[in-house]
Amino acid sequence: MTTSTEESLWARRFHPAPDSARQLFCFPHAGGSASFYFPVSAQLSSVAEVFSVQYPGRQDRRRETSPGDIGAMADQVYEALREQLFARPTTFFGHSMGATIAFEVARRFEAEGGELSRLFASGRRAPSRFRDEDVHRRSDDGIVAELKLMSGTNTALLGDEEILRMILPAIRSDYQAIETYRCEPGTVVRAPVSVLTGDNDPKTSLDEAEDWRGHTSGSFDLKVFPGGHFYLTSQAPAVIALLREHLATVA
Repeated sequence: MTTSTEESLWARRFHPAPDSARQLFCFPHAGGSASFYFPVSAQLSSVAEVFSVQYPGRQDRRRETSPGDIGAMADQVYEALREQLFARPTTFFGHSMGATIAFEVARRFEAEGGELSRLFASGRRAPSRFRDEDVHRRSDDGIVAELKLMSGTNTALLGDEEILRMILPAIRSDYQAIETYRCEPGTVVRAPVSVLTGDNDPKTSLDEAEDWRGHTSGSFDLKVFPGGHFYLTSQAPAVIALLREHLATVA
């Protein structure tokens, strides 16, 4: 059994709502941290208690080593949050690498009898769709160039050498994890799956997003927004409205 200290280490509550009847767990992208979802928590705290997952190797966990493997990361997340996940109706939202981790945590949750209200998979191709990518094997400059291209990390931070030295090991580990991940076609969760994607995302084609349909035995829907890989930054009001609408219906 995990302790409340372990739970709080892995899942941050920026706006506690312990009396809420439902909960939302948000999973960050590669190189991302729990604080990425602070605005989501602020907007949705009236309808759910929002938890933002904090992976090892970043912010206050920067001295920890990230596992560099999606399965190992999902094992650690699930072990730390198992008791919490069973406490109330639960929804997952994951962006990019976070969508894949959310899918794998959902598989572990369901294997022990858990029922997820819905999995929102954002900005990530279906688990069984593979591209041969090598960002994790590039030089530090190559990784920074990729981050700037995707605009997923504050570009001001990318020019700060001291901060870069602190965050690059975790970012490289994240890219290794997602780029070496493999999932067999037909691997499914029971939860309904909603896929969100940008219409100009170089990392996820509409065909690759549509293939999430084959990874759920529940209902499936695909919503396309204007924008690239981080479409959800400019489309935050629409994404939050979508989450609010779903959470309001969860009993």
